[in-house]
Parts: sequence; structure tokens; C-alpha cells
Amino acid sequence: MKTSVLPMNDPDLAQSDLDAVVETITSPRLSSGPKVEEFEAEFAAYLGRKHAIAVSSGTIGLLLTLRAYGIGPGDEVVAAAHSFRETTHAIALCGARPVFADIDYWAGTLAPEKAEAVITDKTKAVVAGNTNGHPAPWEPLRQLAEAKKVALIEDSTEAIGSIYKGKLVGSFGDCSIFDFSQPGVIACGEGGMIVTDDDDRASSIRNLRSRRVAERSSVVLGAYPPMQAAMSDITAALGLAQFRRLELLLARRTRVERWFYQYVKSFEGIKDPFIAPDVDEVHWFLYVVHLGTRFSRSSRDQIIEDLQTEKIDASAYSHPLHLQRYYFDLGYRRGNFFVTEKVADRAVALPFHAHLTENQVAFIVGTMKDASINVGAGTAIYL
Repeated sequence: MKTSVLPMNDPDLAQSDLDAVVETITSPRLSSGPKVEEFEAEFAAYLGRKHAIAVSSGTIGLLLTLRAYGIGPGDEVVAAAHSFRETTHAIALCGARPVFADIDYWAGTLAPEKAEAVITDKTKAVVAGNTNGHPAPWEPLRQLAEAKKVALIEDSTEAIGSIYKGKLVGSFGDCSIFDFSQPGVIACGEGGMIVTDDDDRASSIRNLRSRRVAERSSVVLGAYPPMQAAMSDITAALGLAQFRRLELLLARRTRVERWFYQYVKSFEGIKDPFIAPDVDEVHWFLYVVHLGTRFSRSSRDQIIEDLQTEKIDASAYSHPLHLQRYYFDLGYRRGNFFVTEKVADRAVALPFHAHLTENQVAFIVGTMKDASINVGAGTAIYL
């Protein structure tokens, strides 16, 4: 390891990644250019989507997508408040009102029946996430979106490579958004990608993202002020080099996941991640374990503190959006979303990356077991 601390994430870089960056840095083009276009083309082909648009982050990707749908002040967008990555801040940033709905207890993803209950005539879109890499229930969500005539946006910023009913995540939304910052599998500093099959929407997103030099005098495009939210060729070079090794990167993380499962399943105080019946394959964003209901939020925090004392980088997986100040000021309160709060109070994100050894995984889980005994919670009950 590069440090005495076991970090939450450690990018799995190879010499080929560094070589790709050096090649770009020493080229005539550093800003958005041919490397970005190459990354976009290969990413779209990987998912079988018509368009891929590289952007500066996942949050910016969702913001551009919402604006491309004409969503703004006076509109509502339904989303879950449960996530590690707070991409849904983009709803507030575009001026719309975030309308939260509760999640499925086991999968942690937006529950379609709970989303349906909060849809109104002001609702313009549903944003559903592949939470921690676990695919959302896309078939019922698609049925809901079509019945209510709203856009279905797939937040895949915590997922790549997972498979739902034979199809890769990123295949299900009218637009789907990925993110390439840590602790994701592909980590190139900051960056994101929007994929869609909608020609008009793709054109709008590109126009809202940035202008090429040749487009600056365009009378037509001048009606759409861009955000200058493009990805640089440096970032694209690093992202593309990792993307071309994606299967290897996922396989190396799967090996670590199996070690975690081996040690976690023998410890009744924590529950290993759940995989829904309709899901063919999950590639976890983080290795998240769930404490039983005999643990309180304060005991969860004490366990995290004990892990950190042993130089293990751990954290709460979710700080629910509806309990954060901005959304609290919109009228949300603790108790609004029972399942989200219950899961968030007991979910712990542990270090998860390809550089972990089996001994280190055993140490992480063993330390967590000792910490749970120290807080006196006893054997866990999950339901």
C-alpha cells in the first residue's frame, strides 16, 4: 500500500494509463478535442446507445439533462434521498423542486410504488439510481414513466458493468448518467458521461454543454448559453485508457468482493450486500455492510470511529438528502422516509478497491466485529 492507512479507494492505474496522459499532455490539444470524441464513441458502443456526451461531472451531467428536457422553476422531479453520491443536487441547481420517495429496504433503490405515490401534474421526470452499483427495478420504473408521461432518467454514477435482466446499466433511462471520479471503477479526477438514444435530446445537451470555436458565431446556437462543462482531452485520455481495461478492473474488484463475502458471512453482526432476483450481476461501487436493528445510529458512528482509530478509512454510506439543510428548509423532516433513514443509520462503507489483500480484508471485517462487540449491540436482527 502507498500509505499506512487502508483507504476507502485507491485507483487501479496501470502504466498504459499514465502513458496515455503523457501522450495527450505533450500533444497540441489539451482542451476538449479528439480524445473526448474517441471516449464518447467507445462508451456509446459499449452500451449500444446512439449518443454519449462527455461532461465535467455526474452532477453536471444530470443538470444538463434536466435542462435539455426544459425542466426548471415550478417543475418537480422525483428521486430517492438515499445515495453516497449526491448527484440529485442537480434537481435543485436547475431550479426544480426535488420530491423524494422512499427506497426498497434490501436493494436501496427507488421503490416504484412509492415514487408513483408522489407524482403530481407538476412532475416532469423520475430520477432513479443504480444505488451502490445495484440496478434499480427498471421494468416497473419504465412502466410508471410511460403511464405518467414523464422522463425516466437513470443515475448510474455509482454503477458500471452491472446487469439487469440481461442488459447493462446505462441502457434503461431516456438519458443515463455516469461519473468518473473516485471511488468509481474508472477514476480520472472528475468527469462524467451522458448516454441516450434521443437525437434531439443529445443535440440539446451538447449545445448546453459547450461551444466549439467554429460555433461561436452561430446565430442559432447563440440562443442557448452553454455552461462550459466539457471534459478535457487530458481527462478523456485517462478515462479512455481505464475504460479499455474495464473488464479487468471489474474482475480485480470482484476478487476482493469475494474475500469480503467470505469473512462477512461468518459474522452475524453485519449483513453482506443483497442482490435482487431480477439482477444478473452487480459490480459494487463501495463494499457496504448493514448493521442490524439492535444497532443505533450512534453505535454505527462509534464503530466507524473505532475503524478509523485502526487506520481503516470507513464512513456512513448515506447522509439522506432530505435531512440536509437545503432540503430541510424545503419542509422535509426526519421521519418522512422510514426505510431511507433506517438503512442510512446502519450502513457502513468499507475500503473497497483492487489493491486490498485477503489479509487486509480479514483485518477490516475482524476490526468491525470487535468494534460491534465494544458498543454492546449483540447479535443483529435485520427486519
